[in-house]
Order: sequence, then structure tokens, then C-alpha cells
Amino acid sequence: MIELLDVHKRFLDNVVLDGVSLDVRDGETVALLGPSGVGKSVTLKMINGLLRPDTGDVIVDGLHVPQLKRKELAELRSKIGYVFQYGALFDSMSVHENIRLGITDEACYNDAAYCENRVLECLRLVNLAPDVADKYPAQLSGGMKKRVGIARAIAGKPKYLLYDEPTSGLDPVNADVIDGLMERLQQELGVTSVVVSHDVRGSFRVADRVALLWQAKIRAVGTPDEILASRDSAVQQFLERDLEMALIHNEANSGG
Repeated sequence: MIELLDVHKRFLDNVVLDGVSLDVRDGETVALLGPSGVGKSVTLKMINGLLRPDTGDVIVDGLHVPQLKRKELAELRSKIGYVFQYGALFDSMSVHENIRLGITDEACYNDAAYCENRVLECLRLVNLAPDVADKYPAQLSGGMKKRVGIARAIAGKPKYLLYDEPTSGLDPVNADVIDGLMERLQQELGVTSVVVSHDVRGSFRVADRVALLWQAKIRAVGTPDEILASRDSAVQQFLERDLEMALIHNEANSGG
């Protein structure tokens, strides 16, 4: 389980999170929605221990993350897969080498065959052919890079998955592929997931519950149907703006 309890965070005079509380139950996918720059990625980094709250608490797997020592934090991170917004693949490494970086199992260091099989299994899970392992990031499309990033995140058999804008920069077709992949991984692996996004349609597809981060606060939490039915002005404003942006994006891609 993941819990954020009255979390506050500011950078100089910029208040990013102002009393944010949120829980993510075991085996659940929660989408954290909101406009750009409202602290969604900051929230993910706090869950992973990359940032600490100014006040409040973050609890993951029963552990108080801000209080963990370096070794304890490293042990917790071995249970967390992190999908970065732009893939964060190492250009000088092959896909195989990039995915191998995510394997935390000590057996990998002593058993090359085990490691090889794990890499191939991760490629299978993200619907990529085995021969992709020998390619380099520069040889991959944007959608393939995203999938390799996800393969690396699941390579360590994590209990938790954190997705930072997993469909950002993708056309609608490839975004649908990634959304479908996240759905399937949730079903097959049973992980607890947090998906940071500004894409309402995709988030409603993959999430059990949705939280809207608005002006440094959690403005609404509920199932996709509950969020759609909300009469809250901020929720309605965000949903209407997302619909307008989706229409513009679709027209641009269709040449209209």
C-alpha cells in the first residue's frame, strides 16, 4: 500500500503540494491527473524517496519513506519499478543492456542464462520481439522506447510501478498501445501502480481510481465514473480542457 499523509512541498516561493493526502491500495491502479507543473511528478519522486516532503509523511509497504536510511531506501526501491517520462534509456547501451539494469535479483550476476531469459521475458511482456534486444535506442520508434522503458521497470519483478507520463509525446495509436499494455501488466503481474498523466481518456481506461491534483491540492478522488459525474468546478474545467486538446490533437494528426 502507498499512503501520502498531509504532504507539503515547496521550492522557494512556489508551493507545489499543500496538504496532499492519498492512498493507493494493494493491487490497485490510481491515476494522478492534473495540468502540467502542478506537482504530479514531484509526488512520484516522493513515493520513490527521490524527494522528501517538507512536512507530512509518505508510507510505502509499511515503511515511512522520509525516515529511511540509505540502505533501507535502496531495499525499498528494489520493490519499485519507475517508468520515466522520456524513457531515460542509455543511448550507448543496447536494449538488452538497458533492461538488464533493472534486474535486481542477485542471481543475474552469477547466471548469464537466467539474466538472458529474464530480459527476453520482459520483452515478451511488452510485446517486443526478441531481436529488439540487440538494437540501440536510436534505432527505435518513440513507442518502442516507451515499451523498453516499461520492460526495464518490470525487470526487477517489482511490487509497485510508478509511471511518469507514459504516453507523453505519442500519437493516439501508440498511446492506446501503451494504455493497453499497462492494463495487461496490471492483470498479469498484480502490481500496485500510480500513473501520472494529463491524459484523461487514457487514465480513465487504465485506472481503478483517479485523483485530480489542482492548485497544489487533491481536488477530487474517485472511480472514473465518479469523476465524470463530479459537479466540482475544477474537475469540470479540467475535463473540458482535456477534451478540447484531444480534438485539436486528432485534427492535427488527421490533417484537418
